[in-house]
Amino acid sequence: MTETDKTAQDSRLSVDFSTADGVRIVALHGEIDHNSRGLLGEALLPAADGETPRTVADLSDVTFMDSSGINILIVAHRASEEARGWLRLAAPQQTVLRVLQLVGVDTVISCYATVQEALHDTDDTTDTAD
Repeated sequence: MTETDKTAQDSRLSVDFSTADGVRIVALHGEIDHNSRGLLGEALLPAADGETPRTVADLSDVTFMDSSGINILIVAHRASEEARGWLRLAAPQQTVLRVLQLVGVDTVISCYATVQEALHDTDDTTDTAD
């Protein structure tokens, strides 16, 4: 895994970026709400560089998520799939996992107990690479 190569921050959310085996890891820290949706979108939406987006969102340090965060996750997931890649969610705290389960996001976007599990799942049906 590479060291953090960029950090972005707003008042309630910070984002660290790293890579492992060609997979982008986006570590989120703090609260995801209306005020942080722009930063979250920038962090999770695939780049327009033509590369197949393979992203793991590390939610282990996310303490709160509202509908703004849910919407961004779904948009980023769809954009990744359209680019023949995937978005995986890893290590959500129990309160965040409960929100993901209540609205059914965990049935649309693959969720894993750890970042390592998300990185090494070769049976994920969201992986559309040939």
